[in-house]
Amino acid sequence: MLKLEDFKPVELEDKSLFDAHYKQYPPSHSDNMFTTMISWKQYGGYQYTFYKDNLLILSNVRNRIQFRPPSGRLNKDVFSELIKLAINEGSKDPLGVIDIEKKKWLSSIYPKLEYDTDRDYFDYVYKSSDLAELSGSKYSKIRNRLNKFKKNNDYLIEKITDKNFDEIRKFLKRWCLWKDCESDPILENEKQAILFSMDHYFDLKLSGIAIRIKEDIEAIAVFEEINPDTIVIHYEKGSPDYDGIYKAINQETVKMVKNDYNFINRESDMGLPGLRKAKLSYSPHHMVEIYHVSKKNLSTLI
Repeated sequence: MLKLEDFKPVELEDKSLFDAHYKQYPPSHSDNMFTTMISWKQYGGYQYTFYKDNLLILSNVRNRIQFRPPSGRLNKDVFSELIKLAINEGSKDPLGVIDIEKKKWLSSIYPKLEYDTDRDYFDYVYKSSDLAELSGSKYSKIRNRLNKFKKNNDYLIEKITDKNFDEIRKFLKRWCLWKDCESDPILENEKQAILFSMDHYFDLKLSGIAIRIKEDIEAIAVFEEINPDTIVIHYEKGSPDYDGIYKAINQETVKMVKNDYNFINRESDMGLPGLRKAKLSYSPHHMVEIYHVSKKNLSTLI
């Protein structure tokens, strides 16, 4: 019988286990990626277990435990055990990050189960060709700001390597000063996540590029593959001194990967109005929708 004690904290040395599993069962949502969980571990309290050939994950945010659907070959018995554990140990919304595929499968077994949308955490996914070319009237404002940036600034694009890594870290510290990270809980947690992932950049096998203007790094983007057709942009940061620099780092990243990946996942907007507006302005191809189920509703199944 599945127990809470079967779960253990996600640790850096677990990466090979996740890589092997996700090679066969790629995650659909960025929050289930190993880099996300290990980097946000302090905030998200992620734990996992492998149970009957399925990967099970839970998060523990401020003592609110939420389980995710099993990752692996769909198995009604595993789901049944997880549901019982979620009811006994989970928060008021004990089962979450349910993607469309799992929702359809669960609905076929439990047709009366009701779901609540987690719109704030829908991932935004774009066609690489759209972001690389920015053609058509819908991208006119973005093109104008990008062209203005290119006209006003001579810049170089370089990959993030061990040769410029110290400069990247200095840039990120400057970024946190600009954003006053310590004044905002979300930014402070993001700061910790970014610094952790950069401390372990090569262990996590991340990729990234930087924009250099004159002598200094002024923007970066860090990304990795989530499935053979898609990359996820984990972080994209730019100097406030250069209007349009985010448009530039966005396009330059996509130009670098578009021949290998058809889609770009830019993660969620976390319900932040400014971020939502910015992500919608790039006209996503589709969203990775996720849902959760309340404990009250889940309890009707047993």
